[in-house]
Amino acid sequence: MIAVGTAGWSVPKRYASEFPSGGSHLERYAGCFNAVEINTSFHRPHRVATYERWATSVPDGFRFAVKIPRTITHDRRLVDIDDLLARFLDEVAGLGSKLGPLLLQLPPSLAFEPDRCGGFLTRLRGAFAGALVCEPRHPSWFAPAVDLRLRALRIGRVASDPPPVPGADEPGGWTGLACYRLHGSPDVYYSAYSQTQLRKRAEQLLVRTHEARDVWCIFDNTAALHATGDALTTLEALEGKGPHPGGPSGKAG
Repeated sequence: MIAVGTAGWSVPKRYASEFPSGGSHLERYAGCFNAVEINTSFHRPHRVATYERWATSVPDGFRFAVKIPRTITHDRRLVDIDDLLARFLDEVAGLGSKLGPLLLQLPPSLAFEPDRCGGFLTRLRGAFAGALVCEPRHPSWFAPAVDLRLRALRIGRVASDPPPVPGADEPGGWTGLACYRLHGSPDVYYSAYSQTQLRKRAEQLLVRTHEARDVWCIFDNTAALHATGDALTTLEALEGKGPHPGGPSGKAG
């Protein structure tokens, strides 16, 4: 599976004609894309019934990536989190078979410590058997020993653009799942990607399918509403149809 989507399922007015006209924003979004990343879970919990409603709004092949709450990653910094983790996992179970990877995005200041971080990753894997991806931003997480630990736990390391440290723009950890999170470059969250960049990205995703069972590509450059156009262009490049007419003009930024 190559999953392409955006962070959140908004349908910007400039791209509205590309989506079905009826239904909720999520239903319209799922008429074009096969995946989405739920970011709101990072900031606040959602009821099981809410996740269940979202799951019933999308086709069978659609998948949700879900961001692990900041109370776990940023507030408690992976310590004393068993209660919070259990609650979160109970909630996202409402997505059923439409649950994709859980995303563990870590603060830039959080260095890898074997007891704290390694212990948390082991507990997380023990509590959740599904797909897991980690987006670290401290250089210590990119050491070979950490990469081996991620592989052993079947946790993919996110490829981020722009990369917070050298090498962070390539997937790491477990090779069975490759996940790209594209935040916009050079202006994070604001810049669009050029058509050339998106065509190259589509080629990269296809190459990754030779090794990874699932390949995810999430556009997070949502501040200026470029994520939707970039994702649509990437989909059409994957389908061999050329650049999307409503996408970027070819000039990044």
